[in-house]
Amino acid sequence: MKVTSLGIDLLNSNPKKYLGKRGSKRVAALCHPSSATRQYKHLVSILEENADLVALFGPQHGIHGETQDNMIEWQDSRDEKARPVHSLYGERRKPTRESLKNIDLVVIDLFDVGARYYTFIYTMAYMLEVCGELGIPVLVCDRPNPLGGKFIEGNILDLRFKSFVGMFALPVCHGMTLGELAQFFCDQLSKKPPLQIIKIKNWKRSQLANETGLTWTLPSPNMPSFDAAVVYPGMCLLEATTLSEGRGTTRPFELIGAPFINWAEVEEEYLKLSRSLKTVPASLHRQGFIPTFHKFKGELCRGALQLVSDPKKFQPLRHAVMILWILRKLYPHKWKWKSPPYEYEYEKLPIDILAGGTDMREIIDKGLPLNKLFKQWQSDEKKFEKIRKPYLLYT
Repeated sequence: MKVTSLGIDLLNSNPKKYLGKRGSKRVAALCHPSSATRQYKHLVSILEENADLVALFGPQHGIHGETQDNMIEWQDSRDEKARPVHSLYGERRKPTRESLKNIDLVVIDLFDVGARYYTFIYTMAYMLEVCGELGIPVLVCDRPNPLGGKFIEGNILDLRFKSFVGMFALPVCHGMTLGELAQFFCDQLSKKPPLQIIKIKNWKRSQLANETGLTWTLPSPNMPSFDAAVVYPGMCLLEATTLSEGRGTTRPFELIGAPFINWAEVEEEYLKLSRSLKTVPASLHRQGFIPTFHKFKGELCRGALQLVSDPKKFQPLRHAVMILWILRKLYPHKWKWKSPPYEYEYEKLPIDILAGGTDMREIIDKGLPLNKLFKQWQSDEKKFEKIRKPYLLYT
């Protein structure tokens, strides 16, 4: 198997091609801990060696992944070389014009996990917007979508539910790379920046992260593995509930639960529902846990470790909705949807902005059949497959 070469690998091997003569450009970087080559050389080091790196920008969780929990802001600072480090998950989400003053090029390398809710892609979108207004060129180091380039799942976001966990009309799983998303976002801006994408080498759309030969590095503190990323597009919905999504454990998103759940009872219902809806089920391995932070901190939870035998056939969003539908049926008064605020939204329910509409919540709460919802998704999935076609870089 050929090892996939990331955009940043190609930047590192031929910096002059993308950055010009050494030190000739004043460069800013939008990056985080996973912004590194397959040999773990960080973008900051590459730019320091080959350009005049004058400013750093970081998304949620910080440039070095300092903020462990969800929705914890971090503030502007200076690094060890006295360069400004601008937080795009603190007082602001969008870079200021002043912070980009006299910048000749912005280089972006962010590890996205392929779900509409993952905020890094909107940090990139805001950077593209401001660079477009100022006429600053942007260089995106592309990376594979860890869920592959073919997998699309879920409804297209209803823009009435637009938020920082859903700014564009994407389905929950879009099957696009960071560079492809950059093109998609730019096409919807009134002023586009000059955009260059360093394409991936040795990657096919059918490949998932575990087939690329690349080591998994943590794009965010609670995304420790490919296995977590496989279930994340569904299990992120638990952030909008009083149920634990496994934060405060060593297996976030894979491990879920609450003190009152009888998983034998849940699994029986789950397998029955999976057969009727013709989905590929996960295994629900019984596993107790005591979170060290977040929901149920210090309290014993009756949990399930979700084990996926074939990630290519698994549909995480359908799986999650089935679990929530069953938990509402069995324990209607023991858990609830969380109230706002959530990710800078102060009015709409967190579940509605994650789901991109109210249908999912209403169907779960009323115990209505899920097949109608899943058919609606099928329609959106086919629709988005056509919408995204002009932006795809890899066939």
